[in-house]
Amino acid sequence: MAFLGIEESLSGRRWIGPEPDLERRAEGLAQRATLPLPVARVLAERDVPPEEAAGFLQPKLRDLLPDPLTLRDMAPAAERLVEAAVAGQRIAIFADYDVDGGSSAALLIDWLHQQGRQATLYVPDRIDEGYGPNAPAMSQLAAAHDLIVCVDCGTLSHDALAAAKGCDVMVLDHHLGGETLPPAMAVVNPNRVDEDGTLGHLCAAGVVFLTLVQAGRVLRKRGLREPDLMSLMDLVALATVADVAPLVGVNRAFVRQGLAVMARRQRPGLVALSDVARLDGPPAAFHLGFLLGPRINAGGRVGRADLGAQCLSTRDPRMAEDLARQLDELNRDRRAIEAAVRTEALAQVEARGDARLSWAAGEGWHPGVVGIVAARIKEATNLPSVVIGLEGGIGKGSARSVPGVDLGRAIQRLEREGLLLKGGGHEMAAGLTVEQGKIAPAMERLSKLIDHDLATRSGVRDLRISGLLETSGATPEMFRMLEDAGPYGQAAPAPRFAFADQLIASAATMGDRHLRLQFRSPGGPPLDAVAWGAMDGPLGPSLIGAKGRRFHLAGKLELSTWGGRERLRLRLDDAAPV
Repeated sequence: MAFLGIEESLSGRRWIGPEPDLERRAEGLAQRATLPLPVARVLAERDVPPEEAAGFLQPKLRDLLPDPLTLRDMAPAAERLVEAAVAGQRIAIFADYDVDGGSSAALLIDWLHQQGRQATLYVPDRIDEGYGPNAPAMSQLAAAHDLIVCVDCGTLSHDALAAAKGCDVMVLDHHLGGETLPPAMAVVNPNRVDEDGTLGHLCAAGVVFLTLVQAGRVLRKRGLREPDLMSLMDLVALATVADVAPLVGVNRAFVRQGLAVMARRQRPGLVALSDVARLDGPPAAFHLGFLLGPRINAGGRVGRADLGAQCLSTRDPRMAEDLARQLDELNRDRRAIEAAVRTEALAQVEARGDARLSWAAGEGWHPGVVGIVAARIKEATNLPSVVIGLEGGIGKGSARSVPGVDLGRAIQRLEREGLLLKGGGHEMAAGLTVEQGKIAPAMERLSKLIDHDLATRSGVRDLRISGLLETSGATPEMFRMLEDAGPYGQAAPAPRFAFADQLIASAATMGDRHLRLQFRSPGGPPLDAVAWGAMDGPLGPSLIGAKGRRFHLAGKLELSTWGGRERLRLRLDDAAPV
């Protein structure tokens, strides 16, 4: 039965409430652990028993951190890294151009700096070199270094790593591996085919951090001082959220601890980025994914590829401010380019009407924005999405998936079958290179490969509701208790509450695409709401003239700070007329 009887909301979705069994478990947990019911529901969804509730709400890194040696090649990787640092050998870091790659590089740079060492940073240009190591760059780096560390890339780069003659190469990565490993002295990757997948939820920065934990053990055995690893947690948290890693297990502790470190404002690059993003108050996981992440990514998308890593790793506040300003400007440029490509891509998707896969390809589409446009189309269609930019008969594209559909593995299969020139990634995101003439057959084959996964998914247009809430219960105190059950993100969605029979007090546009409104429960206090991008779909136009009318509303609570004052509001996801 649909929640509140809503079979089709303004955005065309059916509302689904908590299952009766979940509600019973939540009520029991609330009584036994002395928790408010909304918080108990979150814990019940995570299958947390009452006796473990306190530990879940206050996760400790020491309790959740896995033994680094459970990962293959960890021991030789850590030993080699320590050897290079202690001996003052020449170290190069080859990093991907996204937030995870930049954070991973900054982790190593900071760790080395604490030991009085430096490293050469190399980030490939997205357009000229593409993703991952390439033979000319690896050959050049090998001629001038003793050790090359590839972070967030390298697992499938057999030919490129083979070009690094006379130099040791290690790979610290998390992307899906192939049947064979590249020629490296160590490949530390929880998603190698010979790993059991227990730590497959780690992003590359998480893998790098575990490597540094093991390196610390090696330093201790040698009687040498260890760098301060806890000061690096802000970078691990940033990468974990921005790379959409599942917020389960140790990733929860990474993000919780990292947010606490970030709040101390000790890393110049993150301070400068927070300031240009107008982050006023303690950071939350939302800010990492939607304010800081896009700015760091902007350098790799439409500017200089290494700007993000440089900003995260610099210790000079003035340089950090300059780099942050550049990234902020590039992010504005990126948004304009993205908007144009998104409009064209959505028109193709709607015209094609494929019920399994949303895909689009266009001449001259900037390769730096195809990934984020794929994400936007995935959100709009709730289907796996692929967006490809064409130039000179070659298409470079990005793919984004939905839960339950392993898009990375399917795209790797397309490469093995010869439909792609290059392809790889992980379950939720992947990249590809394809000849223009093979795009249509490749997409048709991809649709068939993911068809089984799509068939087993349920409720693809359902909107999950955690429970009812009154505006009187939406308080900063309740929000903080719900935050203790987080952080929220991939595989750990934030609770979405329904507010039944609400009177719309005001509704107005905010900018060109967004909606802001105020509503109140009968006899209750008013609550503000904002619906991002609502004017692009049916939600905004339907509510803009709704003053004085009653609606059921659904969304997630968020606490904003402006001018030192806290204000709770609803991030509106959907609505339905009463």
